Amino acid sequence: MAVYKRIYKPYTGAMTAEWSRFLILPRYAWRTVFQTRLILILYVLCFFYPVGAAIAIYLNHNLSFMGKFMPLPTSGGLFEVGGNFFVLFTVIQSTMAFLMTSFVGPGLVSGDLLNNALPLYFCRPFSRTEYVLGKLAVIAILLAFITWVPGLILFGIQASLEGWAWTTANAWLAWGIFATNFIWTILISLLALAISAWVRWKVVAGGMLLVIFFLGSGLAQAINAVLRTNAGYWIDIGTNFGLLCQNFYRIKGGDKISTEEALISLFAMCVLCVWLLWRKVRAYEVAR
Repeated sequence: MAVYKRIYKPYTGAMTAEWSRFLILPRYAWRTVFQTRLILILYVLCFFYPVGAAIAIYLNHNLSFMGKFMPLPTSGGLFEVGGNFFVLFTVIQSTMAFLMTSFVGPGLVSGDLLNNALPLYFCRPFSRTEYVLGKLAVIAILLAFITWVPGLILFGIQASLEGWAWTTANAWLAWGIFATNFIWTILISLLALAISAWVRWKVVAGGMLLVIFFLGSGLAQAINAVLRTNAGYWIDIGTNFGLLCQNFYRIKGGDKISTEEALISLFAMCVLCVWLLWRKVRAYEVAR
């Protein structure tokens, strides 16, 4: 409109709180994600095991109902809901989360880089930190609803059926469910974003996520065999995560490396991913 007409007016509506501005990115990204039918079907499949586990916990405390169909013991349950039960839940749901990330993650940053959209973000009151947090939230929040959130719900169901004595004695299980699944969610989310920033083809980026996971395991075995050491496990994501599960769920297993070393290794991977993202996420790009 022409300035001389003086009919323009500034925006007078409500302003978005600064702390929540990064949530604008996942709000619109989820619309695009669930427009793909394959991703929607995969996400629905991720809830099958938690629902089945909840039904199993309920039936384990209601043997009279199951006794109508099969002979059952008169006391106790069919199985124990403890560390082994929840470590199986964590393994299955972390695998589903990894598959979900391989489909959702590769296109989150690469699309903005290919279309030179980052200057449009950063010419507004929107920082690089908020951009990374927003893209991270796209995956992390999706994965939370298939990992530690249903895990804590299962713990709550078991606690409500067993009573307060069981809950206080097994409170460490709730912490293990949250800690292991939260660490896994953040790790694979950052890894997917870093790959998406450096590899701009979605198919190749999705394949690299799988290659890094399996190549790290094979390379770790080769290093250990050649050098006769366990230091190779530092680059094996699966082994490090498995050691965390053994520690948090109090399950005995092989001591390939210590739990502290596994935590340091996973933390170092997260820091590396953040550094790679910081190198690429900027308002301009130098072409050589």
